[in-house]
Amino acid sequence: MRLGIIGLPQSGKTTVFNALTRGEAPTSMSGGRFEVRTGVVDVPDPRVERLSTMFHPQKTIFAKVTYADIAGLEGKGGEAGGARSGLSGPLLNQLSQMDGFVHVVRCFENLSAPHPAGSLDPQRDIASLDGELLLNDLIAVERKQERLADERKKGAGRDKAQIEREIVLFERLHAALSQGSALRDIEISLEEEKWLSGFGLLTRKPALVVLNLSDGQEPPPVDYPSSQAIVVPLQGKLEMELAQLPADEAQMFMEEFGIQELGLQRAISASYDLLGLQSFFTVGEDEVRAWTVRRGATAVEAAGTIHSDLQKGFIRAEVIGHDELVALGGLSEARARGRLRLEGKEYPVQDGEIVHVRFSL
Repeated sequence: MRLGIIGLPQSGKTTVFNALTRGEAPTSMSGGRFEVRTGVVDVPDPRVERLSTMFHPQKTIFAKVTYADIAGLEGKGGEAGGARSGLSGPLLNQLSQMDGFVHVVRCFENLSAPHPAGSLDPQRDIASLDGELLLNDLIAVERKQERLADERKKGAGRDKAQIEREIVLFERLHAALSQGSALRDIEISLEEEKWLSGFGLLTRKPALVVLNLSDGQEPPPVDYPSSQAIVVPLQGKLEMELAQLPADEAQMFMEEFGIQELGLQRAISASYDLLGLQSFFTVGEDEVRAWTVRRGATAVEAAGTIHSDLQKGFIRAEVIGHDELVALGGLSEARARGRLRLEGKEYPVQDGEIVHVRFSL
């Protein structure tokens, strides 16, 4: 799972990147220059911690999220106006590979680093950068429409009915983009998803909008209506400084200032939820591990996440919920009471379940 951190120049993208990844990357990346930094972080999950305490494994492995700090977006395609610079090939390639975006929006004042537009306006900045992504999608869709029209005219090659179906789809996409609507909220069938796979449309990707605040600042009202977007306030500079402290010092600081929970933990968990993902667990004395699957994944798909051999030779899955296992006190107790359920290939694995795969090759 890869999320690209994007935002206008001076919005604090690298500060947020450092907060999320506990990194120490320089925060003075040149505006407009293409550059990418990546970091992998654990998804906070108290269930993994409880299972680790119960089984005392040699290794405890959390689910992971990869963040990419992407510089080079100027945001000239939206309501802020100005001539559109377009997205460079390397930048577009990086953005297209992301599963979603963390859109950092500047809400803080900083006299030493004035806002490039001359004033703070989070709503305007969101529209500016979203407009750039939308315009790129519009151009890509129009090019695809031209190719489909050529295919229809030549009347050779692919199935004509398939070409007509794709023409209808891209007309829908074009109509939405022309009205300024992001494609993430357009209803797409599973079949259409296959046609669009690898197409890299940027506004189809879900977005985590991070309101980057100064210390103690209240988040401003922001309107971002989307079923595939989450708005999270984050005191970026404070969170970065806390993330860079040793754990004991950070805890003392939080207790002194009454900070109950780091915002970065909420942001990381929200990143995971944003992409429609969930965790199931495998447990034992050697390892307690969280595995990532899409919501609705079947037992045989979950088995393939662990190892392809488990998927090929899948027989049954032994399944029990995390809370039930903890209440019973362990796997032995669960087996003795007959609480481990046997489920088949098509069973939809639920978030937080412990899964043991029976297989034979």
